[in-house]
Amino acid sequence: MEQRNAGKHPEPPRREDASHMEYMTEVRNFAIRSWFPRIAGDVSSIAAAAGLPPAITRDEFAQLAPQVDQIPAVQGWKRLMRSQQQLAWQKLQDSYAADREYWEGQLTEAEERNRGRLHYDPDFVAPESACQDIHLQPGGYCGDNLAGYVFYHGTRVFYQGDNDFDEIHDSCADVMKLPADGQVRRVLDLGCSIGQCTTALKERHPDAEVRGLDVALPMLRYAHMRATDMNVDVHFHQGLAEDLEFSDGTFDTVFAYILFHEVPKHTFEPIVREAFRVLRPGGTFTVIDAPNADRLPPPNRMWAAYDAQYNCEPFSPAFGAADFTGLLAKAGFEDVEKGSSDSFLYNTFAVKPL
Repeated sequence: MEQRNAGKHPEPPRREDASHMEYMTEVRNFAIRSWFPRIAGDVSSIAAAAGLPPAITRDEFAQLAPQVDQIPAVQGWKRLMRSQQQLAWQKLQDSYAADREYWEGQLTEAEERNRGRLHYDPDFVAPESACQDIHLQPGGYCGDNLAGYVFYHGTRVFYQGDNDFDEIHDSCADVMKLPADGQVRRVLDLGCSIGQCTTALKERHPDAEVRGLDVALPMLRYAHMRATDMNVDVHFHQGLAEDLEFSDGTFDTVFAYILFHEVPKHTFEPIVREAFRVLRPGGTFTVIDAPNADRLPPPNRMWAAYDAQYNCEPFSPAFGAADFTGLLAKAGFEDVEKGSSDSFLYNTFAVKPL
């Protein structure tokens, strides 16, 4: 171990870890930016030969999948994507585990140094859905006390070097829909993980009280340590997005970044209802998440199928197929807007009526 892992942009424990992560980033960039466009043409050609339109449903892609999966380049792409992900996680997990006592001590020290900003019940039991190896991270978000450290560096690889300084999280905070009256006094970040959007929202709205909520205590402890080191005054809560502890009308705006595609389908409606309940009249709900559309280009359908089957994204297909704007309207939201963002994600905005 060569340095303390502190602040907004920490380095991994050892220089060899940093080199490994840089290499894994380049491997991922090759797979996504060079290899994928080549196989995308083959997948689109197969769909066109089958008489399918340029954008297809999940069921339509299922008809093509056996043929697509026989393409050697597709097989190689899937293998490279999965192996790169596994190697990145395992290297980080092993490195942090080698000095476990030290890193756990840093989390505890931050709790003692900044009391009253991390809220959790020691008897809280995270749902089974959150305990899977999501994105192939060993132990998932809940299974290892050091999961937050590992997640931070592993997702820097996932974002292919485009989020090394929280650029994506900062941009998400910038696009959050504001109430028409401009009043932003209390903000809730649902599914906050290690708090990158939570701190970005506080920096964007310094006079607001900002709270992040997640089911995974290891992620929240890291989020709290990171915010403490940044001297950003936010609160973190362990809890369920579908059963919030906050009173009716507490928040001016509720924000959810890549939450819904990570949770089971049966929680979609209660989470939306709870967001509606805790918003004050005129409050806004911003959802930034994976594509939620009936039809996608065939290569995108192939990627979504890969994620669900080989990248431990078991709930993403249900979100992709859900009538999410319909759920928002059913809960009582108005002025629902939906569209693509500057990244691979979609933005959805809604307003609680006055």
